[in-house]
Amino acid sequence: MIEALLFQGLVGLSEAMYLWMVAAGLSLIFGVLRVLNFAHGSFYMLGAYLTLTALRAFGGNFWLALAALPGICVIAWGMERFFLRHVYHLEVAYQLLLTFAFVLIFDDLTRLVWGPVYQAPPTPRGLDRAVSVLGRPFPLYNLFILGVGVALGVGLWLLLERTRWGRLIRAAAMDREMASALGIRVPRLYTAVFVLGALLAGLGGALSLPIHAVSPGMGELIIIEAFIVVVVGGLGSLTGAFLSALLIGLLHAYGIVFLPVFEMALAFILMAVVLILRPWGLFGVREG
Repeated sequence: MIEALLFQGLVGLSEAMYLWMVAAGLSLIFGVLRVLNFAHGSFYMLGAYLTLTALRAFGGNFWLALAALPGICVIAWGMERFFLRHVYHLEVAYQLLLTFAFVLIFDDLTRLVWGPVYQAPPTPRGLDRAVSVLGRPFPLYNLFILGVGVALGVGLWLLLERTRWGRLIRAAAMDREMASALGIRVPRLYTAVFVLGALLAGLGGALSLPIHAVSPGMGELIIIEAFIVVVVGGLGSLTGAFLSALLIGLLHAYGIVFLPVFEMALAFILMAVVLILRPWGLFGVREG
């Protein structure tokens, strides 16, 4: 019984890594730019579709297909440079309206270019087998995703805490006017952070190809849970986003076993409890 529970928990943790990749970008963008980007899930969807297109072009080589991800950077750069930059000083409602408009645009463009049919590519060669974990076969690709998620968390921590660029990001996040007065090119920094956040979401979409079916609208499904992760963990906290993603992944994994009727509601219940007891999130900073 204990082994079965541990195995189910491992399944939940591997699934949580996709959520973590999207939530990391969302949290990073909000923490620095103070923008709630509702279209962030669209980058997850576009990352999946661009990689799928490259996968076919490269004869099924999944690793070469990941070279399509810089396309996400170009799209994110254009969105931030020509649209979002002009609403930073406006109320959050205007930002949400603008980014929601991009959700509709990206969804329709996806249907126009790739069609409305669900698609599911095969698992990459070399990772398309299972290994024995706790006496049960466990997909090797899921273990790979677990490793990628942890490596991504360590990499982001090193980037923000141990590099000059990370110090500039933290300075701009704390006081934009002071950072600008000290010579930091804040608009360029904001663009770079937005592109990095979008790339993280695109990476999550690309790596989800062998596990989740690709379809228009898949971005809306992931962004809802990503928002829950960010709210529970604390807006702008990457540590909170990581631990919250793990928590919600485990809730889903064990909810399917013990509370299948309420499994979909567990994450929302958790968010409601956190908002009542600690509105700024588990690892967020109370303002005011």
